[in-house]
Amino acid sequence: MRGFPFSRLRKRNGSSCAKWAASNEKGKPLTAILITGANRGIGLEFVKQYAGEGARVHACCRVPEKADALNAVEGDVVTHKLDVSDFGAVKALGKEIDEPLDIVVANAGAGGKDVGEFGALDYDAFLHLLAVNTLGPVATLEAFAPHLKKAKGKFAAISSILGSIANAGGFAQAYSTSKAGLNMALKAYAPVFADTGVAIAPFHPGWVKTDMGGPEAAVAVEDSVAGLRERIEKMKPGAPLRLTDYQGNEIGW
Repeated sequence: MRGFPFSRLRKRNGSSCAKWAASNEKGKPLTAILITGANRGIGLEFVKQYAGEGARVHACCRVPEKADALNAVEGDVVTHKLDVSDFGAVKALGKEIDEPLDIVVANAGAGGKDVGEFGALDYDAFLHLLAVNTLGPVATLEAFAPHLKKAKGKFAAISSILGSIANAGGFAQAYSTSKAGLNMALKAYAPVFADTGVAIAPFHPGWVKTDMGGPEAAVAVEDSVAGLRERIEKMKPGAPLRLTDYQGNEIGW
């Protein structure tokens, strides 16, 4: 599996110090958030909404220098070049970022169309899908666990109803497998964070109108992210791990 070289690019729109001062005047610290897959779709909308409310956002994507929509977002946004399937790069970014993180959104994902159909599966593509959708979020959680513990923060992984074994229907099998693996990984590792003050949860964003979801999808990306943010806000450390959608509806494992 090939990763992209790691580097960091900074972008500041407005004064970071001014934002800290304004925040402190209100008696609340500035929220620091990290988002993977931030260049488009759900990830980009997370950046827009959080940055629009004054949070400092660490926005990660594979090719930030070509992420025009991300680079146009106003606010305190720091962009990072990161492929989540390059686990060494994920670990390196964790060492480079030196501030507590209130929220980490593991959003980066792949659709798996290049895996092919059963009988002619491309196993290299399948392995890459698992690296991005299953192991990428695990690597992100591990790399930023110290940052989350310092802030008693929240780790939200963008999963899918297609990862629900209870609802398996023989559709998008490779993608479903990767998301089921993600759900299981979070369920398995959640006890590690039981007494740390860190909250962990996977979420189904709905069938969203993005490049991956397509134009026929039922949910606008703005509505999906607004709902997901409400769910993240309500996350509690030590709470039983459940898979829920952006509206708060529970989905069977």
